[in-house]
Amino acid sequence: MRLAFVTLVATTMVSGTALAAEPTGDWRTEDGSAIIRIDNCGGALWGVVAWEKEPGRDSRSGRPTLGSPVLINMRASSQARWDGQIYNATNGQTYNANVRMVGDNTLRVEGCVLGGVFCGGQRWTRVGDGNATTGRRARSEVCSRVSAISQ
Repeated sequence: MRLAFVTLVATTMVSGTALAAEPTGDWRTEDGSAIIRIDNCGGALWGVVAWEKEPGRDSRSGRPTLGSPVLINMRASSQARWDGQIYNATNGQTYNANVRMVGDNTLRVEGCVLGGVFCGGQRWTRVGDGNATTGRRARSEVCSRVSAISQ
């Protein structure tokens, strides 16, 4: 009985630790059209377009979308969930959004309108192991790209 209790507590502790992990690293969008690089910049998660299957242009500014922010100022709101904004370069709109880990290698990304009445989302898949693929230096480029925006 004591062994079962210790096992249950240990399993719960390990599960809680895994769920609390930040989704930093590279993530492939659900349709495979882009890879978004996410990093923690001053306590908030930001994500920029790191790779595109086809070069895109921002409908609002006309600039290339490669390197542009997609996930904006996502702050931890609960265990394994971050709330902020998401930018859609196709229509030039910014939406309230949240991201949450639904496994070690799956990120649920959800954007909402009308105060959360209507929401839609995608499941993004981690590319590599989150560290070896991009490296700390590559991920820190996220913060340098968004530093002017976040101030």
